Amino acid sequence: MEWNHFLKIFFILICTFTGLFSQDSLRKESYQESIDRWHVERVSGLKKEHGWLSLIALNWMKEGENLIAGIGTITIVNGTLHLKVNSGAAGKLNGKEFTSGVITADKDKISVGPKAVAVIQRGGRYAVRVWDAETPARKNFNGIERYSVDAKWKITAKWIPYDVPKKVEIPTVIPDLIQEGIAPGIALLTIDGNEYRLEPTIEEESDELFFVFSDKTNGRETYGAGRFLYSDMPNNGIVILDFNKAYNPPCAFTDFATCPVPTPGNRLPVRVTAGEKNFHSH
Repeated sequence: MEWNHFLKIFFILICTFTGLFSQDSLRKESYQESIDRWHVERVSGLKKEHGWLSLIALNWMKEGENLIAGIGTITIVNGTLHLKVNSGAAGKLNGKEFTSGVITADKDKISVGPKAVAVIQRGGRYAVRVWDAETPARKNFNGIERYSVDAKWKITAKWIPYDVPKKVEIPTVIPDLIQEGIAPGIALLTIDGNEYRLEPTIEEESDELFFVFSDKTNGRETYGAGRFLYSDMPNNGIVILDFNKAYNPPCAFTDFATCPVPTPGNRLPVRVTAGEKNFHSH
């Protein structure tokens, strides 16, 4: 009798907990929760071993041999890049053991202990980025201040595609460096009853639109050179711009990035009080 009574109680408890678990798993994530989760993932990405916080150098290279302190040498011959790791160093190319060989710009990353290097190509020139996972900027990082989440800034914009996507010149934080991009169209958005335009570009192998914009908060509340925002591709003539996901460019965290800055047409004459605020530790 006592055994049967115990089984009944056990069965009731199992049903109760299973029911609670099922209800919790079926509960739809709120908008606030979705933005909070995005922000946590964003901060986690910045804190990666060789992320923007640990970038310590950007050196433009010449044709021929280039010495990379603490790593080895990179030799450039007619656009081919060859890296040789210092003798006795334990190098890894994209996670696999590496001592010497051809590398690809804007793709391969070579690590040696806490340091790592990668070659980028910008405006027909090559530069090497150097990371150090032990840098104080990474170790002392405590997050990024942001505006309160406000659904007002999740804006449904009208999408006007170009007949043919066009090439655009994009200025950068480096005065003599101009990047090229492909702009597929224009987003028409309304803020407080007024209509504005933003022109995104499409990055290689990306299925999102990339917006570089500025607004009247820049320089005091937000990063002076503007902010970044991604959106899904247009659907049925509309595109959703969620400025609660507007974020600082890499240049807010390091002096060694080559960030694009807003073109004249992407400078909004209003305050966008959403997304990340300025990172004052840099």
